[in-house]
Amino acid sequence: MYESIRYDGMRVTVMGLGLHGGGTASARYLASRGAHVTVTDLRDETVLEGSMAALSDYPIRYVLGRHEEADFRTADIVVKNPAVRADSPFLRIAPRVETDLSIFLSIDRHPVIAVTGSKGKSTTASAIHHAVLSVHPESRLGGNITVSPLDFIDEFSSAPPGTPVVLELSSWQLADLRGKGVLKPAVSVVTNILPDHQDRYRGMDEYVEDKLVIVEGQDGSGATICNLGDGYAGRFAEATAARVLWFSSEPLPAGTHGAWLEGGSGWCDIMGGRTEILRGARLPGVHSRMNLLAAGLALTAFGIDADTVRTGLAAFPGVPHRLEMLGSRRGIGFCNDSAATIPHATMAAVRSFETPVVLIAGGTDKNLDFSPLSEMPERVKAIILLQGTGTEKIKTLFGGMGIGYDGPFGSLEAALEAALSRSESGDTVLFSPGCTSFGMFLNEFHRGDTFRDLVRSLPG
Repeated sequence: MYESIRYDGMRVTVMGLGLHGGGTASARYLASRGAHVTVTDLRDETVLEGSMAALSDYPIRYVLGRHEEADFRTADIVVKNPAVRADSPFLRIAPRVETDLSIFLSIDRHPVIAVTGSKGKSTTASAIHHAVLSVHPESRLGGNITVSPLDFIDEFSSAPPGTPVVLELSSWQLADLRGKGVLKPAVSVVTNILPDHQDRYRGMDEYVEDKLVIVEGQDGSGATICNLGDGYAGRFAEATAARVLWFSSEPLPAGTHGAWLEGGSGWCDIMGGRTEILRGARLPGVHSRMNLLAAGLALTAFGIDADTVRTGLAAFPGVPHRLEMLGSRRGIGFCNDSAATIPHATMAAVRSFETPVVLIAGGTDKNLDFSPLSEMPERVKAIILLQGTGTEKIKTLFGGMGIGYDGPFGSLEAALEAALSRSESGDTVLFSPGCTSFGMFLNEFHRGDTFRDLVRSLPG
């Protein structure tokens, strides 16, 4: 459902090759359609070796370790990585700035189910996609989930009309789409709004303004799904032209419609009467069930029947690095929650377990408030800290509260050894940092992969 576009002879600069596939997908897509592609990144070939290897079949020019003004001033199109700040002086001299998402959305005409939020968006988007596949087997999942839609645009173009693409969208990706008129979700989902990326924003209002782009192009034919318990949800409900549906951990108040948790199940009222859409979820924690409830409501609003929704969500196995259970060793359970990059996510993870918890946390600060960590429940029997700027703030907080900790440790291996020394059969070692990973790791996925490998290397 798109007309293939050629870029023969056009000069394209891809700013930020990256490690997650967006820059690689953009460079590949544009080079394969005749563009003269320059890739520029402040990192060098040692860091970017894997991404560059994926492009070895294409005649791409690389400018690494620096940016050159001429590559932006003379380009026909500059494709930016979401991690590149929008106020970059190089972007200001570019005649046209796009992203992999804006290119995809300007071409493809399949319906979009878009998901954003501070936490839970990957789980919610992945659960939607998992369940929708039984009805639309050619559906695709992309965006912030580390899969660029330009990687599947050719095969997806032949999918039947009505087949949805599910997109997980970060605040940065949404900001890059502002005003372009290409994002028009059939269903948009906002999981929650919590303090995040405050090292990149001047405050929460600016952060929320970027998130609001998810409803910018919606009209009365669509649905906007909001969290009734979220203090910022009202701004999305006011901004959208679509029908507003709510999800909640408790029955909905009179006059509102959507889905709620009750009696161990998830219920929905938008089909007339009361219909069960969530039962027997495999993921631990109330916050996980809320993510699945939001997914179920999105699927129902898109027109998927309740039986299919219920069956699909019950079978959803979860997402790597998000409360990913790694099995047990010597009676001790291990959980990889490396995607917890803010303190609220760490506390939600801790509260997901009824077993005693040994927590590994810490890392790089994003100018966040770490006070939520002062509410550690009694089941947390030990806290192991990794080194980092965020860890220094955690230490100050814990010192003032009289909360003990071990470390900080300069490696994840040392932190895991310390956690094992404080654990016994029946405990859970939970790796939920509450901080970003920069300095010790390339990103939270590299961090989570490292933890998983360390756990798997432990003797049984």
